[in-house]
Amino acid sequence: MRRRTVLSSLAATPIVVAGCSSGDGVDTGQGGGEGGGAFVAAISAQPDQFDPHKTTAYASFQVLENVYDTLVVPSADGESMEPSLAEDWTTSDDGLTWTFTLRDGVTFHDGSTFDADDVVFSYKRIIDQQLSNAYRFATVTDVRAQDPRTVVITVSEPTPALLAQIGGFKGMAILPSGVDEASLTTQAVGTGPFRLDSTSASEVSLSRFDDYWGEASALDGMTFQFITEPAAAMTALTSGQVQWTDNVPTQDVSDLAQDEQVELGQVASVDYWYLAMNHAKAPFDNRDVRRAIATAVDRSAVTEAARFEAARPNQTAIPEDSFWYYDYAPFTTDVDEAKRLLEGAGVTTPITMGLMVTSEYPETVTAAQVLASQLEPLGIQVEIQTEDFATWLDRQGRGDFDAFMLGWLGNIDPFDYYDGQHRTGGSNNYQGYSSPVTDDLLNRAAVATDRDERKDLYDQAAKQIVDDVSYLYLYNPDVVQAWTPGLTGYTIRPDKAVNFEEVELPS
Repeated sequence: MRRRTVLSSLAATPIVVAGCSSGDGVDTGQGGGEGGGAFVAAISAQPDQFDPHKTTAYASFQVLENVYDTLVVPSADGESMEPSLAEDWTTSDDGLTWTFTLRDGVTFHDGSTFDADDVVFSYKRIIDQQLSNAYRFATVTDVRAQDPRTVVITVSEPTPALLAQIGGFKGMAILPSGVDEASLTTQAVGTGPFRLDSTSASEVSLSRFDDYWGEASALDGMTFQFITEPAAAMTALTSGQVQWTDNVPTQDVSDLAQDEQVELGQVASVDYWYLAMNHAKAPFDNRDVRRAIATAVDRSAVTEAARFEAARPNQTAIPEDSFWYYDYAPFTTDVDEAKRLLEGAGVTTPITMGLMVTSEYPETVTAAQVLASQLEPLGIQVEIQTEDFATWLDRQGRGDFDAFMLGWLGNIDPFDYYDGQHRTGGSNNYQGYSSPVTDDLLNRAAVATDRDERKDLYDQAAKQIVDDVSYLYLYNPDVVQAWTPGLTGYTIRPDKAVNFEEVELPS
């Protein structure tokens, strides 16, 4: 399903609201010394697979964030890119050649040594197989190993967002060149602080990778447990069964801020949630029908029902605290105007719209119920189709839907918010939107080197996307997470990346 508030480490961050801890530690039942032992995190959904180049599921990336590395990574505040597997990089004067110096002494979990061939293999795998992130290499003409510690990327035009495109999330992870690709669905071979040990229908287990190139984790290992219901996740947290969760009931945020059994973190995210209609299916292929639905929707009511006070309605993707935010809200809730648009489109009601949601992200179910009630006066009967997330992803990929609702996260640059989702034939353009005007604007914005020029081009693209209702944007949520009092070393991030390598449990 990623402008930014500057965040420090958990121990010092001002956004963390904590109740008065009793000072009692959490008994993990395992050894490991001070701060060690095994850490358990509760997440709401089960990963669909572990191939970082193929999965698009947030639950998978929650795990893979701790297993894989990219060449560069976003800073905690998201305003810059920092070294990871690449120690340094330079750009030629004409902006067409990027040279990356790789970190020495890095080992993969299978014991092989990391070098430039692994970067070339990983990037060419995405490009040659046209995997879901191939669009990030649209301007890349060559990736080559100059020597074992140097990778050179050549682009056809200056590409100001290249660092964000190759390092924004673990979908751009570096794999060993000799990996058995078929095994990556159920296994993982990274260079990160933890290695994948085992998986089941209820949890994923990781162990500390002692040959990690960075500082080894104080934890012996960690487990991701799948707990769909937010109330159950909070019960597991307060009873000491888990030490962290992002499955927090948003209606309880104010009360949890005063609860001495938990520490609560909350920050504005770079996430957005939206409704997408299938442009290949009548009547949703009709722009005026989509605009009628957008006019009938009360985003404030949807937001309050789904997230209470932990989100803000928005008719575009990018949140308002970003430089890239575009203040554009053309749709005012008006059922009479929505009916006129339907009549003008020549559409006869009633219309049935299947709305695909997933129980593993409960806010989609709640939001769908509100949307159904809002569209009923328009003569649109919404059939809420609640799927497990694996089925949801499969149906989305096959185009087997009238409409669906979900969120998109991990966004850093405006390229991430709009390009792959709204470009004709884009790898994440499941709704089937196609506009020559939008394509041209996105093409020009991707290579514009002047920041203000890029902003103007992306504003124009956003306007076209909103006017055409490629996505019906709903809201930008906060990141809300909770953990056991006394836990240190964790940073809550606007992009929802969950990095646990520095976590230490209460002593």
